[in-house]
Amino acid sequence: MPNSVNTEIRSFIVETFLLGDHSQLPDDDVSLTDRDIVDSAGILELVSFLEEHFDIPVADPEIVPENFDTIARLAAFITGKLAQQGCSRGKAPAASGRTGGNHAAKKASWVP
Repeated sequence: MPNSVNTEIRSFIVETFLLGDHSQLPDDDVSLTDRDIVDSAGILELVSFLEEHFDIPVADPEIVPENFDTIARLAAFITGKLAQQGCSRGKAPAASGRTGGNHAAKKASWVP
């Protein structure tokens, strides 16, 4: 599953932040913020994507570089959250009732 998670994260980053330019996508262990790919508003977009696409909750204290700075850290964070929920697949059924969070009001505890 981690390769699938990495692929889904990479696809989201390319489409959302790199405007489809795959050549600009860094390796999985390169900082997304240091490369100016994702800024603080982009972190909130990532949070919304994770919550909606993988159906996982992301608490404010979890929005830190240890979880969001690289593709590898994002994948590890997602995989850990899914394991906590006992999921075997990334996307939960639509009948779960989740409507996503309002992250415009969330304050990231980390600002790149």
